Amino acid sequence: MNYRSRKTQAIINLSALKNNYNQIANLAPHSKTIAVIKANAYGHGAIEIAKSLHSLVPAFAVAFIDEAIILRKAGITLPILILEGPLDKEDFSLAKHHDFWLMLHNFEQVLWLSQEQTSYQEKLWLKIDTGMNRLGFSPKDAKQVIANLTNEQQRELVLCSHFSNADEINNPKTKTQITGLKTLADKYSCQFSLANSAGIINWPESHANYNRLGIALYGTNPTTNKSMAIKLAPVMTLQSNIIALRTLKLGESVGYGETWQAKQASVIATVAIGYADGYPRNAKAGTPVFINNQLAPLAGRVSMDMITIDVTNLANVSLGDVVELWGENLSVETVAKYMDTINYELLTRVSARVPKVYLES
Repeated sequence: MNYRSRKTQAIINLSALKNNYNQIANLAPHSKTIAVIKANAYGHGAIEIAKSLHSLVPAFAVAFIDEAIILRKAGITLPILILEGPLDKEDFSLAKHHDFWLMLHNFEQVLWLSQEQTSYQEKLWLKIDTGMNRLGFSPKDAKQVIANLTNEQQRELVLCSHFSNADEINNPKTKTQITGLKTLADKYSCQFSLANSAGIINWPESHANYNRLGIALYGTNPTTNKSMAIKLAPVMTLQSNIIALRTLKLGESVGYGETWQAKQASVIATVAIGYADGYPRNAKAGTPVFINNQLAPLAGRVSMDMITIDVTNLANVSLGDVVELWGENLSVETVAKYMDTINYELLTRVSARVPKVYLES
């Protein structure tokens, strides 16, 4: 039974997804642009997103092997890059069986690989730390690691690094990272990969054999550049509806803790979404929502299943009206600023109890 009385849902626009991919991939026509669909495709549904992009992309990328196995079981056949690499020796045999590409970033993983002897011939990526200081080998350790690989493993090897500041268009560290990895790739005659979403858009000199497209694929701006040459469309629109309306007198409060008091006679709309759905509890009063082509502010604390909105100054508000929390009319970046967070977190934290509706517009 698929009956749903509650109208809370995340609408996923697959046409926007594909258009975003094509626009960004066209910025780097000489690169292979991998679609990053880790964390359930940034909250959009990895299986459905992968199926939609299957004919467009050369490969997918996920964080760890469990995510990749789910995709294989769903019939996704393209290569899948495991960004965190093998977290257990057994991951090598799984990668070999399922045609996964593993990212090596520490010497224990290299030891596991050597214990596979020469039987492991799947494509390998080597993470180089050029300044992120999170994962990866130092450039000086690259020689030792590459020397431990077979000729076949070296032939398809991809050197990879990750930007720490590519969203900042004037940050000099990015150029240092680009130079560092390019120098190493030239030295060892390897393919390489540097550009994330911000790199593809902001730093053409970072375009390489492979680029890794993440957050921008889903239609959000990954940079501080407000005037991008391309126009991305949001893929997710999170919406619910008004389930109650009430009028408060001057001084009356709404919600837990009485953190919001009416400064005048006020109309409050209760909306069927809360922190159990992934709408953050730390959202401040004043955080906007979109109702009937108008913006209205959050009033009071976010509850588990509901939020309350001040609609005093809005025209024509009724029970059942659709409320957009972010998406086509209200950018997730705008909402994130009111919550002292980032677009990535809001998208990925939408909970499993929010149904996803996939549309080709």
